[in-house]
This record gives sequence, structure tokens and C-alpha cells, in this order.
Amino acid sequence: MTTRPDKLRVAASFSRAAGTYDSVAQLQRDVGRQLLWYLPLHLKPERWLDLGCGTGFFSRALADWYPQGEGIAVDIAEGMLQHARQAGGVQAFVAGDAERLPLRDGSCDLIFSSLALQWCADFAAVLGEAQRVLRPGGVLAFSSLCVGTLQELRDSWQAVDGFVHVNRFRGVEDYQALCAASGLQVERLQVRAHRLHYPDLRNLTHSLKALGAHNLNAGRPAGLTGRARLRALADAYEQRRQPEGLPCTYQVIYGVLQKEPRA
Repeated sequence: MTTRPDKLRVAASFSRAAGTYDSVAQLQRDVGRQLLWYLPLHLKPERWLDLGCGTGFFSRALADWYPQGEGIAVDIAEGMLQHARQAGGVQAFVAGDAERLPLRDGSCDLIFSSLALQWCADFAAVLGEAQRVLRPGGVLAFSSLCVGTLQELRDSWQAVDGFVHVNRFRGVEDYQALCAASGLQVERLQVRAHRLHYPDLRNLTHSLKALGAHNLNAGRPAGLTGRARLRALADAYEQRRQPEGLPCTYQVIYGVLQKEPRA
């Protein structure tokens, strides 16, 4: 399986981006809202978890959706948690790792996680933790990125050099196999493409940096990228320009899994 960036690097990158994240997070808003609409209508959680809460935007949305429930916001990045705490909206903010949740067995009715789990190297462990933490009948709802995300940028870099400049993501088949083997019932698992457009390369790369989602993988080139290579990248990307601007595609997988209800 493709190597993921290490957790310390991920946490540090997103902590640094906490102050700028919301200004460029339109995709994250769109994807998270779509995931909200995929939640089962009958669900009325007494306790829910926003896993990878970031700045807390969807923690607050979940608090509005489920005012009777107790909310817990979890993130591996302390900077994001500090930002989320300032806005409030939930009962607890916890620093934690999706692969080793700091929660008791059978303590939640809903785990909501939007565009966070792509940074987890061991997705089977994430699913195992969901199985452990959810109560019978509880729901894991997640969105994540998969292969094909930022493909235009990846292909443009391939025309310039052989280094790893773009984050690698798990394949759809991997998600399907891991979810099927999780012991959770798969209610929904589908991929949707979301495409953004930028006026130029500078705007695109600035957006990735402001999100904290710039290149975090092992094998990335060290040091600054030279002007000649950036010009070559811009020229290569220009070949993909559409009337709306430079395209940037995200392949998003949406999953809704349920723990078997108690007999």
C-alpha cells in the first residue's frame, strides 16, 4: 500500500494552517455538507464524535443537527483544536489519533469524519476503532480522498521532473476491501469527483498551503523549488486550462457504515 506521511508532519502542517484554513476551505465545506445529508434520517445520537474536526466548522453544524446530543471534537493537530475551542459549540475538545481513539468502548452513537482519514496510514485500524467505540446500531460516516485527487497537478509535475510533489492517496478498491472486512455493515460507499478552478497556478498552490494540505509525502524534493521548474510547471498546467480556469479535481469517497444493532 502507498506510504502515507507521518503523523507528526501532518499534525504540524495543519496546526500551522489553522489561522488560514477557513479562508480557502470551500471544497471542505461542500464535501462535509454532502456527508451530513448522507446521515441516516432516523439517527438521534446521544453522543457523537467529529473525528478530524479541524477548525470545528462541522462540530458546530452537528451540534445544530443534534442539539439533544453530547458532542466531542477530536483532532491530531493541537493548533486546529485551539482554533476550534475558541468558537466552542461542543462539550469536549480532545487531542487524539483516529487509529487509537482516546474513548471508551461503546461510547458513541455517531462518528462523523470529513476529509481527515486520508492522512491515516492504517485505515483498517481506523475502522477497528470505530467498531470498538460505536454502540450497537451506531454509525460511522466519513468522506476521504482517493487516487485521482490532484491528478492535473500530478501530471503537470511529471512533465517537469520525477520527484513526488503531490500527496498520494488510497485507491478506491482499498477502501472497498477494508470496509467490507471491517465487521461494519456498509450502507453507502461511493466516489464523487469535485472539481475546482483557479485563475492561475499561484492561486492553486497558495490554497493548498493555506489548507495545510501541500506535499506531505516521503520522497518529496528537499529545499525550495527553482523558478525554472515552476515556470515549466505553469506551462505544463496551462495545457489543461478550461474556460473556467485551471482545473483541480478531487476524487472523494463517501462512506456510511453501521455497527450491527444489539439482538
